[in-house]
Amino acid sequence: MQGTIKKKISDKNFGFIGQEGGEKDLFFHANELNGVSFEDLHEGDTVSFEVKQGDKGPSAVNVQKS
Repeated sequence: MQGTIKKKISDKNFGFIGQEGGEKDLFFHANELNGVSFEDLHEGDTVSFEVKQGDKGPSAVNVQKS
């Protein structure tokens, strides 16, 4: 899937990705980045990712800069 970085919470190392198609924004954590550092991601960047269902709902994993 693809989406856009909507918000980064730098001091907590997580953020939210807006999904194409207008579905609910997905949580992502810096531990789920692949090939890019958290510091190199910026709001508005396009990323690809997979969706994982967790206890707190869906989140983005295997996040890569497009």
